[in-house]
Amino acid sequence: MLGRVEPVQLKSDLFLPWLIQGVMLASLLVYVIVCITLGDQIQQPLPEAQRVLIRTILYIVAIVTLPMTNLLRHIQLRLNQTMPFSSIDPGGEAKKRYLVTVIVSMSLIESVGIFGFVMFVLGDNFNTLYIFTGLSALGLFLYRPKAHEYAGIVEALTAQQK
Repeated sequence: MLGRVEPVQLKSDLFLPWLIQGVMLASLLVYVIVCITLGDQIQQPLPEAQRVLIRTILYIVAIVTLPMTNLLRHIQLRLNQTMPFSSIDPGGEAKKRYLVTVIVSMSLIESVGIFGFVMFVLGDNFNTLYIFTGLSALGLFLYRPKAHEYAGIVEALTAQQK
């Protein structure tokens, strides 16, 4: 599949998607570090019953977000390959399209990590923070930028141009 796209070009084209993933991962680390260092100062505890309700809703949203992100990413990848384009450069168009796919996937998964930070601020313990952060990190790993996905988009757009 990578026959038409040079591996060196492929790596340089994926620099920005990888940078975005790195920033998302770094922000997860920042959430955890802020909670560890400022713990009691940033917490504004809610009553236990309200916290349990909010936590339950956020767990459900997080559990639904992972497969929905996978579905949305799959749809976006297919659209990236099949949507017509008007530019002369299929490589540049593929780069833009794949970047949008990565940004959407990473943003959805990052929201799960934010849930943990919010619950910590609302008075939950570190366990909840770590669970949501772990789920988010897992999602960042699962939906990371992949060379074969990008190469498939480039090849499909190049074939479309002929």
